[in-house]
Amino acid sequence: MCSVSLSRINVYACLICGKYFQGRGHNTHAYTHSVSDEQHRVFLNLATKKFYCLPDNYEIIDPSLSDIIYVLDPTYTSEMIQKLESSGKEVRAFCGSMYLPGIVGLNNIKANDYCNVILQSLSHVSPIRRYFLNADNYRDVKRPPGDLNFLLVQRFGELIRKLWNPKNFKAHVSPHEMLQSVVLCSKKQFQITEQGDAVDFLKWVLNALHLALGGKKKYTSSIIYKTFCGGMRIHSKKILPTEMADESKKAELLASGEYDWKISESPFLYLTCELPPPPLFRDEHYNNIIPQVSLFTLLNKFNGETEKEYKTYKDNIIRKFELTRLPPFIILYVQRFTKNTFFVEKNPTIVNFPVKGIDFGDFLSSEAKEKYKGTSTSYDLVANVVHEGQPSNGIYKAHVLHKGNHLFVENGEDGKKKYLINILFSGSNNWFEMQDLHVSKVLPEILPLSEALVQIYERRGSDSRS
Repeated sequence: MCSVSLSRINVYACLICGKYFQGRGHNTHAYTHSVSDEQHRVFLNLATKKFYCLPDNYEIIDPSLSDIIYVLDPTYTSEMIQKLESSGKEVRAFCGSMYLPGIVGLNNIKANDYCNVILQSLSHVSPIRRYFLNADNYRDVKRPPGDLNFLLVQRFGELIRKLWNPKNFKAHVSPHEMLQSVVLCSKKQFQITEQGDAVDFLKWVLNALHLALGGKKKYTSSIIYKTFCGGMRIHSKKILPTEMADESKKAELLASGEYDWKISESPFLYLTCELPPPPLFRDEHYNNIIPQVSLFTLLNKFNGETEKEYKTYKDNIIRKFELTRLPPFIILYVQRFTKNTFFVEKNPTIVNFPVKGIDFGDFLSSEAKEKYKGTSTSYDLVANVVHEGQPSNGIYKAHVLHKGNHLFVENGEDGKKKYLINILFSGSNNWFEMQDLHVSKVLPEILPLSEALVQIYERRGSDSRS
């Protein structure tokens, strides 16, 4: 986008200052910039990938400039993608700094840290990463004329390829093109200049990518549904109004069948876990108690037995949930923020969770357990999004796993049969904390001490190479 006219047509990048300008003829913004006092002469056309010298207006053909084109739009073969995922060695950027491909910072232009953590987390979901590293996978997706949502797919793919580029100029990447497409495609629902909700952004970007890739209701209709879409059975029952005192009227309503248990099937892209309310008062030492809860306590919501009441504008409904299909990756959303009439409140409860070996098979329905018998239903954490501070001015951080070699041995469903799962990765197997441009290694024992907001788990054996 031109920094002066805000146009996306015929945009050139100044290779001296990095600013974008439109056109290269007389009376254009790029031409005016080239004849200014700064004397910036070399420009790159972002569409044709050709270099020009202004104001003389001739094309520059020099093989030494090919590195700039590769950084602008990296390309990968299948062998390169496999090598990236199997290597734990650091590479050297052109500026001299060392970094791991995929473990690089993202610029916070003003208040887009809520977008950065989600983009970083999705880039470490292996099926998503492999799909978008190869631009041929989505180049021929057919979209209606004038559809802007496919721009989001292109920009997301470009960002993933830049994050995993082993030949970056610097050990960080600017997501401004991706964020501009987010602002455009979301119709300014998500802004760069105002901090938003990371969970709302995650919901929107998953559905927008699914639809832009031609996705339908089928589980295999897009890479998004193939990776994250699971199945759930919902048991729901209406509650009789408490103010109704007429017993005959109650009996009539119960006989009508409207207040019987009803069963429905629903797909899901993420599972929502409600935190218990925090304590209102201080303890005997006049200190605020930091409450803690186990993740398994929150997940009991999906065991098919726990009943929870939900209020609508006219009815109260009891619901029970159980899982019928486990996706390769499960997204857990810990509901920390609640909105009332006046302000947004944050629940500071710490969720204690294991980094490895969460068995979601306990939350499957009886027929689904038979279906997954002999198949691993254990999941390991690969990404953890954290929110620290107040709801209005807090900060977001992402913890991501750079995978290494794993060997998992577990007992089967009957307790006798054993199955062996080898996940063939030879990365560094280290956890990293990312907050915009700041990247640091962290111990996995630190993760359960954070105020987790979004977690992504990978099923053991779900990788296509295992």
